[in-house]
Amino acid sequence: MHHPLLDLLTGAAEGRFPDVDGAVTVLPPLAGGWECSVAFTGHAVVATARSADEVLGQGPDGYGGSMAPDFLRWLAGPKGFVGVIDVMLYARGTGASTLPLRTDADDHPRVQYARQYRSDVRVYGDERGLVTIGAGLAGRRELSVEADTHNRGFGTALIKEAVGLVPVGELLFAAVSPGNARSLRAFLSLGFTPIGSEALIRPA
Repeated sequence: MHHPLLDLLTGAAEGRFPDVDGAVTVLPPLAGGWECSVAFTGHAVVATARSADEVLGQGPDGYGGSMAPDFLRWLAGPKGFVGVIDVMLYARGTGASTLPLRTDADDHPRVQYARQYRSDVRVYGDERGLVTIGAGLAGRRELSVEADTHNRGFGTALIKEAVGLVPVGELLFAAVSPGNARSLRAFLSLGFTPIGSEALIRPA
């Protein structure tokens, strides 16, 4: 089912951001029992099963308050899962990649991790490492990369290959921890553009 957050993410990638008004937009929860908090410049979006009155009663705002640890914990509940805060980035496909499809990597930790958070995950790779592409947050097309850590430069090469797996001009998103500076620099060097931040939530 189409989720309205996907329209906001696509719009941001096309330069149509929410108003910079400090407000918080509350949307229905995501598929599969997931919820999230997303921050754009001066505006936040929370996808949750809780009512808008409940959410706004906690005092989040569009200037960072929607990512406050206490607010995220409240969304998840005492025993729920709170994901890390990632930078959201996007690029557009180039339609040219030499990376082959892999059907022998189902047991790889990166592949298993990707399938925890995404659906319709496809795996590609060669001696440089693995790329996964699947339907991530709100159904957006999303990638992750696992490079051979013994060879610097493989990560950047794999990201470039991943962009080539997507048809020309179509959107591809990535979520990168701000603390993973090497990875973040690699994505930025290949033209990925940041549009905000996100935290995944699974209430319990």
